[in-house]
Amino acid sequence: MEKVSFSTHSQCEMIDITDELTAFLARNVNRNWKNGFICVFSPHTTCGVTINEGYDPDVRDDINDFLTSLIPADWGFQHTEGNSDAHIKTSLVGLHCLVPVEDGRLALGKWQAAYLCEFDGPRLRTLTLSFLPAE
Repeated sequence: MEKVSFSTHSQCEMIDITDELTAFLARNVNRNWKNGFICVFSPHTTCGVTINEGYDPDVRDDINDFLTSLIPADWGFQHTEGNSDAHIKTSLVGLHCLVPVEDGRLALGKWQAAYLCEFDGPRLRTLTLSFLPAE
């Protein structure tokens, strides 16, 4: 298990973490991880992780824009910290994802990338990475 940190720069943004997952495999090459999954987990309640299109950056903007229109910050939430919208967005996106590994390499689809989804930034975020071997 390994922790990796990312600095976010906006209230809402999606940061491509695919290269960091590749580096995680490279740092552990001596473990002979061939087939399985990288589990990516966010221990934050206002920051999620997901897999989606990695080619066109407009997709990331569309996701953030849609979530913001669906869950406006000024909706009238009871939570007094003023970030209920971020909590709800995180619940919808999710706190973890599994990224397949085949023959020691990420096995994402041609257009896919893994993302850290910031909904209450800017902040320093930490993700936990672990490898789950396939039998």
